[in-house]
Amino acid sequence: MIHFDVFNGDADGICALTQLRNAEPREAELVTGVKRDINLLDRVEAAAGSRVTVLDVSLDKNRAGLERVLAAGAEVFYCDHHFAGDIPQSDRLQAVINTAPDVCTSILVNEHLNGAFREWAVVGAFGDNLQDSARRIARPLALDEARLQQLENLGIYINYNGYGSKLADLHFEPAELYRLVSPYASPFDFMSDGRAHFAKLEQGYQQDMASAESLAPEYKDAAVALFMLPDEPWARRVSGVYSNDLANSDPGRAHAVLTTKANGCYLVSVRAPLDNKTGADELCMKFPTGGGRKAAAGVNDLPADMLQEFIDTFAAFYAGN
Repeated sequence: MIHFDVFNGDADGICALTQLRNAEPREAELVTGVKRDINLLDRVEAAAGSRVTVLDVSLDKNRAGLERVLAAGAEVFYCDHHFAGDIPQSDRLQAVINTAPDVCTSILVNEHLNGAFREWAVVGAFGDNLQDSARRIARPLALDEARLQQLENLGIYINYNGYGSKLADLHFEPAELYRLVSPYASPFDFMSDGRAHFAKLEQGYQQDMASAESLAPEYKDAAVALFMLPDEPWARRVSGVYSNDLANSDPGRAHAVLTTKANGCYLVSVRAPLDNKTGADELCMKFPTGGGRKAAAGVNDLPADMLQEFIDTFAAFYAGN
């Protein structure tokens, strides 16, 4: 019988699955991709008796795939923190969904496992830019600041690796990176044994962020700032973590980072103000291919002729929040 592990290719998805498979080892086909590749259940051909785990992708965006998998007789564990809409009713579906802005999938899995692999949950939360939540769930570990910083860095680097328009943009394909980290019950052991892999992520992150730091905002007012990135691999890789960096450095302002795509459209990352982590999903869902969560959301393919409409809507939305 073929089982499936379906997960977002960012830090939260990878760290959530790493916790689960350390707790419940299982041979499964991995289904993942770049961070914005979220219609993942469309690629699952499950059968009666298949066990399907789905982590950190919106149920609303995967509803048809989920209903098809359930109709085939599979058992599904679905854990996520994005907008879900109506959750299908089935005795073969266990749904753990919480869209609160201070929660991520790794935190939900940590609660599900009663803290069994808490260090990985901390890495996932830091990767999702939930710094306060990461530090809160890390308290029982009694880590000093230097060790906590190591977990934060790893989360940022794994998350950074997931961004790109295609797998060739990434330093590691997400399935490969999961296979590298998941044998370790502790991320500290991965960072020690896999020093070369960690260094590759760290060096790539630092180089790409250095390229982004020279950018000036395309639009800025009292409530928002918007930045434009070119159609380059480094820009596609850095778009999400750069958005987080902007949010952290200016917590009272909403930020949008738009990356030019080869098709002439834009990849959009939006971060709500850290002082008021709400509305990013609502804003992005006003546009085709938009979605996400309250604190952080995006638009996968914003048409060029909607650019000014997006800027105007973004500015007006957060001027009133």
